[in-house]
Amino acid sequence: MYAIIETGGKQYQVQAGDQLYIEKLAAEAEDEITFDKVLLVAGDGNVTTGKPLVEGASVTAKVLKNGKAKKITVFTYKPKKNEKRKLGHRQPYTKVEITAVNA
Repeated sequence: MYAIIETGGKQYQVQAGDQLYIEKLAAEAEDEITFDKVLLVAGDGNVTTGKPLVEGASVTAKVLKNGKAKKITVFTYKPKKNEKRKLGHRQPYTKVEITAVNA
């Protein structure tokens, strides 16, 4: 059984046992969280789609850790103007493990 959930403005296809890197959530490690924005649930030959969400469906997950991704360098310049800027960015994330898909 799998589901398509929405979190952090993105959609993910998940099933029990999957580990995902998603946008940072306000949860500590070892916390249980529930995703209520379920767009589709499929399994055992039947598919249930929501309009826009599936009623009564949820996905539970366990937070494994919070962290930051590798640094990316952003360099902008304007030629012949002696104008340049160098920035770095590390995107925060939350790593979760899907424990159950509740339809």
